[in-house]
Amino acid sequence: MSHPSQFRPVALEHASRLINHGPTVLVTASHGGRRNIMAAAWSMPVEFTPPRIAVVIDKSTYTRELITQSGHFGIVVPGAAQMDLTYLVGSETGRDDDKFARHGIVAGTGPVLGLPVLEQGCAAWLECRWLPESRSEQAYDTFFGEVVAAAADARIFENGHWNFTEANAELHTLHHLGAGKFVVAGNQVQARLP
Repeated sequence: MSHPSQFRPVALEHASRLINHGPTVLVTASHGGRRNIMAAAWSMPVEFTPPRIAVVIDKSTYTRELITQSGHFGIVVPGAAQMDLTYLVGSETGRDDDKFARHGIVAGTGPVLGLPVLEQGCAAWLECRWLPESRSEQAYDTFFGEVVAAAADARIFENGHWNFTEANAELHTLHHLGAGKFVVAGNQVQARLP
C-alpha cells in the first residue's frame, strides 16, 4: 500500500542543515544497472553555496566503487524507525547481490541524478554530484559532493529548520555510538539569547 509522500523540496541553501547535527546517514549509489546502500556515521556539510558535503566511505566498500564509476551518490537521513535496517545495511556487503531486493527496501528515484532515495521511515535525502579529491579519498576515505537536490519530511524539517517533537519520534535522527548502539535525537530545546 502506497502512502502519500510527506516529503517536500528543500531549498539548497538549507540543505546543509539536513546533516549538520551529525546523524548517521545511508549512502546510496548506482551504476550500470547495479545499486547499493550502506551506512556511514561520519558526514558533514562543508560549504553553503554551492552546498557541499563530505562523507567517509571506506576503500573496501562496493558503494565507493559505484560512486567512482558513476560520479554520483545519495545521502539518506534515516529516522529511528529505520534503526535496525541502518545497522543491517551497514554490516553487510552488496557486492554479490542487491541489498534493496534482499531486504525489501522501497526506494524512489532522485529527481536530478536518478539515485536511489528512501522516504519511508526517513527524515531526508540529498542527491550529490561527486567532487573528486584523490588525496582526501586515498588518505582519509573522505568523499566530497555537491548537493544538487534535497528533500525532507515536512513533519520534521520545514522552512529550513528541524522540529523534533513527540508526534514525529519515528523520524528522529540516529547517531551511531559503535557496536550497533545508537542515540536517537530528541528533546529539542531553544537557546536563550541575551
